[in-house]
Amino acid sequence: MIRTQRPAAGVCALLAALAAGIAFPGQAVADETTQAAPKVELVLDVSGSMRTADIDGGTRMAAAKQAFNEVLDATPEGVQLGIRTLGADYRGNDRKEGCKDTAQLYPVGTLDRTEAKTAVATLSPTGWTPIGPALLKAADDLQGGDGTRRIVLISDGEDTCQPLDPCEVAREIAAKGVGLTIDTLGLVPDAKTRDQLSCIADATGGTYTSVQHKEELTDRVGQLVDRAADPVVTPVATEGTGQCSSAPALKSGLYTDREEFGQQRWYKVDVKPGQELRASVSVAADRAVNSDYGVLLRAVTVHGREIVRGEASGLGRTDVISTGLRYPKAESDDDEDTTPETVCLQVTNSFSAAAGVKTSPGLPVELTVDVVDGPSQASDVASFGLGRGWWLLGALVLTGFLAGLLWGWVSRWRVAVWRTN
Repeated sequence: MIRTQRPAAGVCALLAALAAGIAFPGQAVADETTQAAPKVELVLDVSGSMRTADIDGGTRMAAAKQAFNEVLDATPEGVQLGIRTLGADYRGNDRKEGCKDTAQLYPVGTLDRTEAKTAVATLSPTGWTPIGPALLKAADDLQGGDGTRRIVLISDGEDTCQPLDPCEVAREIAAKGVGLTIDTLGLVPDAKTRDQLSCIADATGGTYTSVQHKEELTDRVGQLVDRAADPVVTPVATEGTGQCSSAPALKSGLYTDREEFGQQRWYKVDVKPGQELRASVSVAADRAVNSDYGVLLRAVTVHGREIVRGEASGLGRTDVISTGLRYPKAESDDDEDTTPETVCLQVTNSFSAAAGVKTSPGLPVELTVDVVDGPSQASDVASFGLGRGWWLLGALVLTGFLAGLLWGWVSRWRVAVWRTN
């Protein structure tokens, strides 16, 4: 049996090598730099509705406390964690005062688990649900430093402090380019709560999760805290222009920008002979948009001649739409000629705003630029066959043929031994 598995193992090894070449090309899209200490703030709704007993036979508040205690025990070393509440102190009926009721229960910094748990034990459901004001304060709590910053918002109801729309607050935070992500969790949410929390998360590239059980809450909050500790590539804020001549010059990396509805943005990239430009763009629909939309990414010369394009379109509601392109610059006949060609990248969208939706700030745009050695270079996976399909097909056919011969020989040998015995 072991002998018959060896050919299959050889094929798997070949495919694994190909996959490794795809996943880890010779040059990465963007270099990861040494990360500063990540910061996370847990923002918990402590309004009166958290007394409701509908999570595994206990109250929502009890489930949140248990989750916080378990997450505090498992928080990775080096993560600076804080806790903020909304609706925990004011017990009156004055809406103006109730909408100011947000406080930092435990400051963002090096975690003292005993002290943090003691603070969590004091929580008691009280008043209003000022989500918008709490997000603004939490963003201030996380200021400073270059590490990842994440807000984890846990709530069981809608914001009660309109007209300060928490979705607009999240968009304003994202528009500042501070690299802050807001993840939201809804405790046994109704449709309106779910829509609002989803909107908040979408605005900053975060996630929304509906929670019905204590274990779900503990697991999800723990995952989000752990995620903050993972190394990430921080996008570089840039600002495209209305024409190529004045566009910013970009190198390999990850960039973020804002684009108005129906607007076009231009960027420039220098590509030397023998190099290949790989670019992709994602536009996030962080608010309600009309159906029938698309995103176009074009590479053109400085004289306006189109080289290559990538486009994508969709219908209905989506969070992100993406497209990409590749442009190999041929080797020069003159080996000493390394004069780069300036390639203009144009990003255009056909999104349109739904009735009553604000068009400013623009839609979030994430642009990836990668300039690598062309397919003829050994360091590029394309030279092994992905850029020239016949090489890959030939390698797979030959491998399959040899594996078949070996399998047949082993099978005949086993049959002969069986007959002899």
